[in-house]
Amino acid sequence: MSHTMHYGSGCFEGIKCYLTADGPAIFRLEDHIRRLVRSGALYGIETPFSVEELVAACEEVVRVNDLQNCYIRPIVFYGFDTLGVHPNNCPVHAAIACFNWGAYLGEDGLTHGVRITVSSWRKFHYSSFHCVAKGNGQYMNSMLAVREAKAQGFDEALLLNMEGNIAEGSGNNLFIVKDGILHTNDRTASILMGITRETVLQMAQDEGIPVEISDLTLEQLSDADEAFFTGTATEVTPIREVDGRLIGDGKPGKITTHLRGLYFDIVHGRRAEYHGWLHYVQEEAVLRDAH
Repeated sequence: MSHTMHYGSGCFEGIKCYLTADGPAIFRLEDHIRRLVRSGALYGIETPFSVEELVAACEEVVRVNDLQNCYIRPIVFYGFDTLGVHPNNCPVHAAIACFNWGAYLGEDGLTHGVRITVSSWRKFHYSSFHCVAKGNGQYMNSMLAVREAKAQGFDEALLLNMEGNIAEGSGNNLFIVKDGILHTNDRTASILMGITRETVLQMAQDEGIPVEISDLTLEQLSDADEAFFTGTATEVTPIREVDGRLIGDGKPGKITTHLRGLYFDIVHGRRAEYHGWLHYVQEEAVLRDAH
């Protein structure tokens, strides 16, 4: 009878933990939790715990389940007070799950690239929903697109926005490479401003790869030298073809491969300059001694 079961009135995050030489580390945990709280606030959902409490809870869930590489799913949502659309006095609940989850688009796709199709479903406009929030009900749009793509034998869907430009995948942001320049779009294209997207933009800046942020068209994608998806679950996954047309030579390109390798070095703790993005899961004894 919870309000969110009937109306999708909740917000969530997807976070990953990776094994490093110093034990499991959760990638950009604080950034994800801050976005969770912001997402709730945009929908008037007051998260019942502080950022610090939720960060500690995510760490504890990983630790007590004795996981090293895992996916973490925190969610805040309305419970039951009314079945009216207005939530009235519905209580706000929070839950955190974690579990093993491999490559979102498959290990082969992560290595060799995925096959995608342009969906017949359009991404909702940013004036209709808070695109920058990860609202539960919003993902019905993505579900329609990805089910259509899977039914046609593709790995993932690509949604256009209401203006006819590229928005994003069903659960991932899009980058293309043309003549050594990295291109992506922004919030005006009705996309989620992904944390992995932001990570890749920072990586590109640090590596001296020029970046242009503007609307993306299907013509640009068709003419791209390289293309890839990003996301917490997707990580950095190359795109090898769109509706049967190869991107470049149909193999992961030089820049895509470089950024993918750098990303995995970072999340596995092999690049000291990025250790600030890692939240190491401490053993229980260490936490007890700290108190």
